Amino acid sequence: MQTHLSPEFAGTAEGAEAEAILRKCVHCGFCTATCPTYQVLGDELDGPRGRIYLIKQVLEGHEPTRKTQLHLDRCLTCRNCESTCPSGVDYGNLVDIGRGIVERKVARGAPAQALRWALKEGLTSPLFAPAMKVGKAVRGLLPARLREKVPARQEAGRWPTRTHARKVLVLAGCVQPAMMPNINTATARVLDAAGIQSVIAQGEGCCGALKFHLNDQDGGRAQMRHNIDTWWPYVERGEVETIVMNASGCGVTVREYGHHLQHDPAYADKAKRISALTRDLSELLPDLVPLLKDKVKPRPGLFAYHPPCTLQHGQKLRGGVEQGMAALGFEVRLALNEAHLCCGSAGTYSVLQPEIAHTLRDRKLSHLNALEPQAIVSANIGCITHLQSGTGKPVRHWVEVLDEALGG
Repeated sequence: MQTHLSPEFAGTAEGAEAEAILRKCVHCGFCTATCPTYQVLGDELDGPRGRIYLIKQVLEGHEPTRKTQLHLDRCLTCRNCESTCPSGVDYGNLVDIGRGIVERKVARGAPAQALRWALKEGLTSPLFAPAMKVGKAVRGLLPARLREKVPARQEAGRWPTRTHARKVLVLAGCVQPAMMPNINTATARVLDAAGIQSVIAQGEGCCGALKFHLNDQDGGRAQMRHNIDTWWPYVERGEVETIVMNASGCGVTVREYGHHLQHDPAYADKAKRISALTRDLSELLPDLVPLLKDKVKPRPGLFAYHPPCTLQHGQKLRGGVEQGMAALGFEVRLALNEAHLCCGSAGTYSVLQPEIAHTLRDRKLSHLNALEPQAIVSANIGCITHLQSGTGKPVRHWVEVLDEALGG
């Protein structure tokens, strides 16, 4: 696709990157068939091809409007289109560029600004944990829309105290410790059973995805730099063999630190190294299987697995959870239909676009529940919380199921 950048963007880093991405696009429309928002809304401008057209217009000098912003806001950034695209168009980075430009040019109303500020500052604040604790205590009294964002109280369980020669850094996450603390402790216990020590670096923070995808891209990059500074001493001293992510939303972001900070002379090399060291927890499963096989006692019954978009499309990791759990004796199956589609969580999307998010959630649950599972498992806290809000069936992280079978 030929693009003629306006003088405003010609010669800039974001203009050059966007132009290179657009050059790959042949406007074939394969992506439209697998775009969740197009499936729900049926509007060309609410699919990747239409959004690419809108971004191209802006780069060529057309003034964006609130309507332009709305269509870009409605994108889940699930990257399903990237998995479908025969030309390898890097849509995720293109839409980040487009959103950033439009955010600078189109003012939002005061209520929208206030909500987005509350999300990007509140969810990463030290006050989030005590606020969530209060929310859980009064959960039954909360309005339905708010209650679905507050998980039921959960015991974290013990954190293992043994030391091991093998060590990995584990990102605790910004909301996960307060919302579902057992995911982190279950991760540590499973790794401990395999002779691997989990280390959480004091002072680490949000991976940066929350602010970045709410168009505070400078704030998101600042959080990325902070985490690099926090992790770097462990990496530099060779104390850890990898950086483990048990939330695939964080994982896809940290794996892209090298891209997001490529133009920062002080952090480009370090960011590239951090990205190269980062692994999703499921990527460790092949090595864990022989170490855990004799210790695991799976509960009989089927588990329906929802692979998060950030895992299967963002990180291009498919089959690892099902194969690894099967090797350990669990019966784990994908939905027979639309296993590739987003559940509608997508970070803060379910708060900002609740109608679309709920439609996608219910559609996803109908396919998962058709398997008649004893429980639903996933690999990202956002997906887990969102799906749990629409069903009485337990929705858990797969590592919690493995931990339970180890007697954790």
